[in-house]
Amino acid sequence: MPAFDRVIIADWSASSAPSPRAPTPDAIWLGLADQSEVSSQYHRTRASAESQLRAEILRAQAAGARLLIGCDFAFGYPAGFARALTGSAQAQAVWEWLARHITDGPANANNRFDVAGRMNAQFGTGPRWGPFWGRPAGRDVPHLPAKNLADFAALPFAQRREIERRIPRAQSVWKLFTTGAVGSQSLMGLPMIWRLSQMSGVSVWPFSDANSGVVLAEVYPSLLDKPVAGTMAQQGASAIKDQIQVQLLAVALQRQPSSVWAQMLDVPHPLVCEEGWILGHGFVPQLDAAL
Repeated sequence: MPAFDRVIIADWSASSAPSPRAPTPDAIWLGLADQSEVSSQYHRTRASAESQLRAEILRAQAAGARLLIGCDFAFGYPAGFARALTGSAQAQAVWEWLARHITDGPANANNRFDVAGRMNAQFGTGPRWGPFWGRPAGRDVPHLPAKNLADFAALPFAQRREIERRIPRAQSVWKLFTTGAVGSQSLMGLPMIWRLSQMSGVSVWPFSDANSGVVLAEVYPSLLDKPVAGTMAQQGASAIKDQIQVQLLAVALQRQPSSVWAQMLDVPHPLVCEEGWILGHGFVPQLDAAL
């Protein structure tokens, strides 16, 4: 398996408004690494970040370079969800469905809570609506509870993906509000994954062949918690964790040899083609050693 010439790691955001002009945590950060440089970019909107990623893909293809783009949100849902939502047991069907139903304006205005409520209504009846939960205080969204009320025993899919059972600290894909709401990031990120996957020469691991020139993959920057903590301590009060995480993970992945890539990309678990997987799980020692 060839290594990657360039790696970009995206820390995504589901914000409903542009992030502040001055770089801040809990916004969109891109970490970029190749053999010659390491850098980061701050984006105030998803539209801006997606445009940059699209440009990076075209630039890599023009140069004949191999590019990995890692995004820190779930690329799949627990087995059974895709079929229940779309009639097809394929993660790609969910991406396409969300791309058709999620609206995302140039200034980040979006309808993710309303779409989540409509999905909940498709899966059952009240008062224990689910699987999605979480919404802003004071906002009443039909079929979307503020807290987790889902009865997963009555739903045709589990509460957590296999990879989330192996990394218990990973947040639930159903959580849409408050700290660590990766569920909202996924709802706002997967339409982009669908659009980018439609570009020529782009594949999404582990759902399709990772031998293409451009590969998109799910990542979890918290795998590097020790080197991130060390770098933050060195930089002091001005350090922005999101920025540090994406830079370090981009560097750690870009420095991996072909032999490690062959192992990291080979996940034989039968559910990965529907649920997805977190790139780098089980390879923290190799990632840490590269820094």
